[in-house]
Amino acid sequence: MSSTELETMREAGRVVAKALDTVRQKAAVGVSLLELDEIAAAVIDDAGATSSFRGYHPGHAPTPYPGVICSSVNDAVVHGIPNGYRLQDGDLVSIDCGASVDGLHGDSAVSFVVGEARPGDLELVDTTERALRAGIDALQPGARMGDVSHAIGVIGRAAGYGLLENHGGHGVGRAMHQDPFVPNEGRAGRGMRLRPGLVLALEPMFLAGGRDGYRVAGDGWTLRTLDGSRAAHAEHTVAVTEDGPLVLTAP
Repeated sequence: MSSTELETMREAGRVVAKALDTVRQKAAVGVSLLELDEIAAAVIDDAGATSSFRGYHPGHAPTPYPGVICSSVNDAVVHGIPNGYRLQDGDLVSIDCGASVDGLHGDSAVSFVVGEARPGDLELVDTTERALRAGIDALQPGARMGDVSHAIGVIGRAAGYGLLENHGGHGVGRAMHQDPFVPNEGRAGRGMRLRPGLVLALEPMFLAGGRDGYRVAGDGWTLRTLDGSRAAHAEHTVAVTEDGPLVLTAP
């Protein structure tokens, strides 16, 4: 990506950051996932941006995605479709959001607890965020993709968590999902060389039960843990620059 394109992606990233922050502030016991989707949609529309998620239809999905956020609750890891479910005290919620400006995308996700949290949930969220920060720190020019994957995965495994099977981060730019794939586990010193201008969405997805497998829910989108344990998801869109990593989806 050129410096001009990165500036535009930074604009898109700020929109995503504002949408996630607003959703997090409005998430409370009794609020529905559809209401949170409408809140995010209003932020994106007011900014003159476009949702990256609404209408997205990859080959594996039975239908185009209907929302502007993915809202995954408790044992739902990722890709939860916003519906009429109303948040309950203690729910662990992961919100993923994407927006584009002039055809360039930003993609980010946060996890948080509504109401009174279980200690284990707070530790899961904190560990997932810590792994994301470690992955970002590893995005140095001249480093290898395996350095990033290793930085993320070693934190999740040390905590005894599962890493969502066959899922990880990805390239992002003119398309929301593009090459290269970024595994959430790998060997340091291996893989492609990271060069300035490369933009990646890093997204650790940790499963509290320790198993990597998942099942696809009846909607054809939502991925749930096999054992019903809870999961957390954290994501940022990050550019590799001569000066190190630049988080494009920061506020």
